[in-house]
Amino acid sequence: MKKINIVLDAGTTWSKIIERTSSDLMRDFSSYLVKTENNYNYYVIPSSMLKNIDFKFDRATGHMSVSALNSKKDYENEVIALINGFKKLVSEDAMVLDMGSRDSKWAQFKDGKFKDLDWNSSCSSSTGATIEMLLRFYNVDVKELKFQKDKYVITCGIFGLEKIMDDIAKGNNAQNAISKFIHGIAYNAWIFAKKPKKIYLSGGFCENDCFVDSLANYCEVIPLGRFLLSEGLL
Repeated sequence: MKKINIVLDAGTTWSKIIERTSSDLMRDFSSYLVKTENNYNYYVIPSSMLKNIDFKFDRATGHMSVSALNSKKDYENEVIALINGFKKLVSEDAMVLDMGSRDSKWAQFKDGKFKDLDWNSSCSSSTGATIEMLLRFYNVDVKELKFQKDKYVITCGIFGLEKIMDDIAKGNNAQNAISKFIHGIAYNAWIFAKKPKKIYLSGGFCENDCFVDSLANYCEVIPLGRFLLSEGLL
């Protein structure tokens, strides 16, 4: 069996990489090292930098990963990677929701077995990427965002932009407007996941306290971090 030394979850804007510490393939990207744990190195790099990596990954998932593999046989479907990663960390019957830059997906387990899933790449499209652009445009730090009781009723991240601009034009500050937008995204995510009482959250939104607090307004939320899909490749 092929030894897995380095794996890649190549998202739209950010790529999550796990590497065995015995490997020095990622030495040029040491500034992107997030943590070292259980004898592995964990990196988050801009996906635009993938073209600068002069080696191939052992396994990968994500739509940006095709050119990073030696063979298509080394590619794994994102939902399968999500399920495998979740099963490694959680043994209870539960719902796992992965929120990315351009899509969202969930999987549900019952009696210790996979039960159901869904994958949304339309009305959840660009939510993560849109928030990053908004933060840059309005010069707002994500840590400044706080849960807002009010929310924008939105059907897509793109359609929320008009509401944000209208709110700011009326004199409201950018932090509150973006926070209400995030609350709307969290509400949509909960509806998309069929209104569960408990959600294990995966993806970059785990590091967005405003999103986690907004989602927690509807159900119990347990963040699992950004590397769940990568863990599912090991």
